[in-house]
Amino acid sequence: MTHPLYLLNAQLVSISLNKQRHNAAVSALTLAIILGLSGCMDKQTESESRTELATQANEAAEQQAALVQRVEAERQAKIQHENELRAKSKDIHAEHMPTIAQYAANTSVAAPRLNDGLQGAVLPKRNQFEKQVQNGIMVAGEIPVSTFSIDVDTGSYTTLRRMLKEGRLPQKETLRVEEMLNYFSYDYPLPNKNEAPFSVTTELASSPYNDDMMLLRIGLKGYEQNKAELGASNLVFLLDVSGSMASDDKLPLLQTALKMLTQQLDAQDKVSIVVYAGAAGVVLDGAAGNDIQILTYALEQLTAGGSTNGAEGIQLAYQLAQKHFVKGGINRVILATDGDFNVGTTNLDELIDLVEAQKKHGIGLTTLGFGMGNYNDHLMEQLADKGNGQYAYIDSVNEARKVLVEQLTATLLTIAKEVKVQVEFNPALVSEYRLIGYENRALAREDFNNDKVDAGEIGAGHTVTALYELRYVETGHMANDKLRYGYNPDTGSEKYSRDEIAYLKLRYQLPDASNSQLLTYPIRADQSVKTVDQASDDFRFAAAVAGLGQLLNQSHYLHQFDYNKLRVLTRSALGEDTMGYRHEFMQLVETATLLAQTNQVPIKKSFDAENKPFPPQDKLH
Repeated sequence: MTHPLYLLNAQLVSISLNKQRHNAAVSALTLAIILGLSGCMDKQTESESRTELATQANEAAEQQAALVQRVEAERQAKIQHENELRAKSKDIHAEHMPTIAQYAANTSVAAPRLNDGLQGAVLPKRNQFEKQVQNGIMVAGEIPVSTFSIDVDTGSYTTLRRMLKEGRLPQKETLRVEEMLNYFSYDYPLPNKNEAPFSVTTELASSPYNDDMMLLRIGLKGYEQNKAELGASNLVFLLDVSGSMASDDKLPLLQTALKMLTQQLDAQDKVSIVVYAGAAGVVLDGAAGNDIQILTYALEQLTAGGSTNGAEGIQLAYQLAQKHFVKGGINRVILATDGDFNVGTTNLDELIDLVEAQKKHGIGLTTLGFGMGNYNDHLMEQLADKGNGQYAYIDSVNEARKVLVEQLTATLLTIAKEVKVQVEFNPALVSEYRLIGYENRALAREDFNNDKVDAGEIGAGHTVTALYELRYVETGHMANDKLRYGYNPDTGSEKYSRDEIAYLKLRYQLPDASNSQLLTYPIRADQSVKTVDQASDDFRFAAAVAGLGQLLNQSHYLHQFDYNKLRVLTRSALGEDTMGYRHEFMQLVETATLLAQTNQVPIKKSFDAENKPFPPQDKLH
């Protein structure tokens, strides 16, 4: 099929050739008239010649004027037609194509040579995954209150999935277990959004990790919203097109992912595209969401090359987000990159300050990670955390579909912000507890009631899961020594309930509010089941996901749990898995089990260490 732009150029060339033919016709007619008049003067008398000359001149002038008038009319008609053609395709031809072409010319480079750095660039670092300091076992009599911010990111699970499929294990303590938990959806009840934007569910059963402990699951479920009910969206794609994005799992996958997203938009939505490498530039400025031809063409023209100046791109993206701001709608910058910021402002604190300032003006930030090699997982997670957005790692087309099609409303629409969780454990029944994951989401106890303290957000349809492992007083075997001084739970002045093991409190703000609202739920001891086998499929599966994360982080709090028990637990909890995500997790468990066993095999030399070479060499004959 011939591209519309080629047809446009062909018509413009035809118009130009027609102009040249008309001009030539006018010149030929004028020359013929002059030559004809000259020939007549030789054959006639001077007076007759003058009379005839005057008559012919008048006729020639009239003919020439008529011809000029007709040519001019045709020229004006063609100019008008030309302008109409230009108007019809001005978004692509007059505005976007020159920008794309100019940017591509400025940033496209040949394959980089070893140590061939650009001015101001530094050599890319290897993958950066921040280590997490595991939450310890807390004594309920000393510190009965646990407070943390919720998290809906999923990047840690998908980066783990990629590593396992490549046959390698993650570094110790680099997995964020909460992001593994929250990758999966659970069958929590839908809330009545007229009462609260999310529902709260608790479940209690014996822990699969330690024989004498219990496992408490806390689940939140945001109300669901159809795309048609979202209202207008103002989206700015901030795309990394630096040289590090050249591989197939980066820029080409990014282009496919965003084309999937744009298929979900309509005429009321606005899309802008900012690209950055050594410098930043605008590719699209507020294109209509249903103009698939423009959006697709703009994405397909992107090429990778140059160093990375992400800070300049972020500033430009926020400028466009402000320009097309939709009051009462969705205003969001979507950053897609491998996280390699190596030119310009690379200071994390300065980037976070910028993101937090824009968040206060109603513009959120979602981060999408691509590729490996120089991937900065920590930067992507922190930027999304401070920008009221979600961090997802896109390792395949299927993951792009999950995040940007299946869960689009959750990705774009925030239904509750600054969501905090606080659990007060009853020291009369609970001796110790441990929060699994959420290490970098911990809050001070007093932060719970301080609405100025930043916390996490829930999108439409999101589920959030947290697990506490706890030990009852009656079981003994505490990890900590008993206190010499303090209240006696039987005779002390403090009054304890013998029915509740904990008291759950949550605070949240509606998207346009600045004051928080409080929800409270007692957690009773009699709601527990005797064994983990009696718990729900969702409970056991969440325990399995957290179990894999703890095993790979080499947690020292798992005393009766290993990979074999993890495999059994996972297979027992697959439940209804229409999209296959849980079965995929089961395959990852099998892979992780084999890789962990392989890494534990000691390397022994089967020959005497008497200065013999390794490997042994054949003797010369």
